[in-house]
Amino acid sequence: MKTILQKSKTLPNSPGVYQFVDNQGNIIYVGKAKNLKKRVNSYFTKNQTGKTKVLVSKIFDIKHIVVETETDALLLENSLIKKYQPKYNVIMKDDKTYPWICIKNEHFPRVFLTRNVIKDGSEYFGPYTSVKTARALLDLIHHLYPIRSCKLNLHPEKIKQKKYEVCLDYHIGICKAPCIGLQTENDYDESIKQIRNIIKGNFKNSLNYFKEQMVQFADNLEFEKAQEIKEKLDSLQNYQARSTVVNPKINNVEVYNIVSDETAAYVNFLQVGHGSIVRSHTLEIKKKMNESDKEILELAIVEIRRRFQVFTNEIYIPFEIDILTDIKKTIPQIGDKKRLLELSKRNAVYYRLEKIKQLQLTDPDKHVNRIMKQMKADLRLPVEPRHIECFDNSNIQGTNPVAACVVFKNGKPSKKDYRHFNIKTVEGANDFASMEEIIERRYKRLLDEKQPLPQLIIIDGGKGQLSSAVKSLKKLDLYGKIAIIGIAKRLEEIYYPNDSIPLYLDKKSETLKIIQRARDEAHRFGITFHRKKRMNSTLQTELEQISGIGEKTILTLLQHFRSVKKIKEASESELAEIVGKHKAKIIIEYYQK
Repeated sequence: MKTILQKSKTLPNSPGVYQFVDNQGNIIYVGKAKNLKKRVNSYFTKNQTGKTKVLVSKIFDIKHIVVETETDALLLENSLIKKYQPKYNVIMKDDKTYPWICIKNEHFPRVFLTRNVIKDGSEYFGPYTSVKTARALLDLIHHLYPIRSCKLNLHPEKIKQKKYEVCLDYHIGICKAPCIGLQTENDYDESIKQIRNIIKGNFKNSLNYFKEQMVQFADNLEFEKAQEIKEKLDSLQNYQARSTVVNPKINNVEVYNIVSDETAAYVNFLQVGHGSIVRSHTLEIKKKMNESDKEILELAIVEIRRRFQVFTNEIYIPFEIDILTDIKKTIPQIGDKKRLLELSKRNAVYYRLEKIKQLQLTDPDKHVNRIMKQMKADLRLPVEPRHIECFDNSNIQGTNPVAACVVFKNGKPSKKDYRHFNIKTVEGANDFASMEEIIERRYKRLLDEKQPLPQLIIIDGGKGQLSSAVKSLKKLDLYGKIAIIGIAKRLEEIYYPNDSIPLYLDKKSETLKIIQRARDEAHRFGITFHRKKRMNSTLQTELEQISGIGEKTILTLLQHFRSVKKIKEASESELAEIVGKHKAKIIIEYYQK
């Protein structure tokens, strides 16, 4: 149970489906969640029902699949429950499926709602988690386009033979009677083309049409009809054209994707059967000899197919591989196939993050070692950056110039080693000269005191500030002995000395996050010091200009009167009570002048 609780705390805050597994490896419960972490953790609270207590006592492992939306989670939950028939799931064990909108493969195609997907060349759109939304869409279609609802076989030969008669739909204006030849097949197909666009989600013109109708009914005081139209509008705005999780056109395929770092690779496998995802598994593979992603993916595919006994005729992969020459290999570029590949990658990414969080909890040292190794590789450093120092300048139009140095050890702030600097040799706003001064002062002192030097220096700024810092390192004969980089704020570009082309790290990489955190911490520390210095300067400058009034007198006056303004307004007798008659007279004479 301790392991299960630990695992539940590392789940992602994303929509998805969770599966509880017993000690025999059987799935005993499948559930959906808008937020996987919150939902799964809710099972382990004190306020449990009798059924939940029994369920929790049987849990041996937790698996999960991340999806893009809550609707996708609902659809995936439905298909997994139907496949595995978990012991503790009651709802959705029956054969009920979600509805689809079908454009029938026939002359003068019908458009209708169905729960059965038949492979006869017809087009199916959906599935819809809300029947109300699907019906609202069909109502919209029938309002806009006069299409037939009958089941007649409208073969051109039968129309020529005049076998049919018009029905009520023609008389009330919702069908143009193609059954007796009053509408051509080309004209009808043009309407179907427009309907297809609406079903796919391109229904801007249709929404405008409904809005005009709603306003018209409201102007005519027909509020009930206006409300009906408004409900249809609301349903359509929540309409989701199709789901990545369920697509009848994709059947019996395997989907593989990979993410990797310096120490391990994570290969996710999705099995799609009958248009639905029926299995998801992520395999972690430790790197031994700097293997490439291609080599690892090939190894993982062979292992996964052997383990799960999956032998489909097509696989989706992110890049070319040399194995499985006897089956179809697809590298999707667009559409639902591409979205499935992206979904597989997202699951691999979340699995990796989950493993990292577990490592942080169970083995912090191993976690730190992994990050340091990753930083060394990402930044092309000769050694791991166990000791990092980051510098930032702060001034307002050249006034009260200060600088800050923050220290990170093993990827974490070491606040006792933080240092402030008052800029001494630079006048006015000159960030480059200020940076040169503080770098020289900082490392000259460390050398004099024989203190350990950092493995990495981070400069908050672009090429200019970095060049100034390099000058100081050269003066101290430290250039080349300590790695130094600059980070520019606009695009988070990493600059190296004597290299005009910046390095762009992945926005989600841990290396960039540590650099950003150090930069932000230096900025915060410097700004706080600058603000404090500026405030003290503003408060005390006026009193310090009075000849004969020292620091102790100023402090005594401020402690009593609380502000310079009140000192100004005080009478001579009030001042004399605090600092004596002589000093009170000096202050009064100064302000009278």
